[in-house]
Amino acid sequence: MQVKREERYSLRLQVNGKRYEEQVEPRKLLSDFLREDCGLTGTHVGCEHGVCGACTVLVDGRAVRSCLILAIQAEGADITTVEGLAKDGKPHPLQEAFSECHALQCGFCTPGILMSSVEFLQTHADPGKEEIADMLSGHLCRCTGYKGIVEAVQQVADRRKEGEVRESGDPVSICSRTTPTV
Repeated sequence: MQVKREERYSLRLQVNGKRYEEQVEPRKLLSDFLREDCGLTGTHVGCEHGVCGACTVLVDGRAVRSCLILAIQAEGADITTVEGLAKDGKPHPLQEAFSECHALQCGFCTPGILMSSVEFLQTHADPGKEEIADMLSGHLCRCTGYKGIVEAVQQVADRRKEGEVRESGDPVSICSRTTPTV
């Protein structure tokens, strides 16, 4: 019996500022391409059905579930993963706020939530807690850490609105909860 070799397609795209040119199978998911071919394992794969949100990345600035699109559909795109948020060794303001507001528990959902939050804050300059909670409704956090996550996103929105620029590592927090709850 002869096994037919699956055809491969040329894929050119940019991930976190780095150009990639690879040959990929037509059925390879973007999430698998990022993890296997790019070595970027911060994009988590949970449900593989687009329900949990753990695999969310930015494709040309838009939050996308990378388990729902094929890698070849991202041809020519500019992709940002959670690894691309920090700049020059300094965490993104959302990453700092997640730490300050204790918005992290097991961390499995965090990369996808961060990426959706980045897009959300680009399109919502002054969101309320209800709007933030609505954005989060597309993500499953099994640790039920939503309160801290809402506070972290709200903190970044408030800081941007006030024009504050905080340096990395600033210990001052404006979160209402400053100690983690069990």
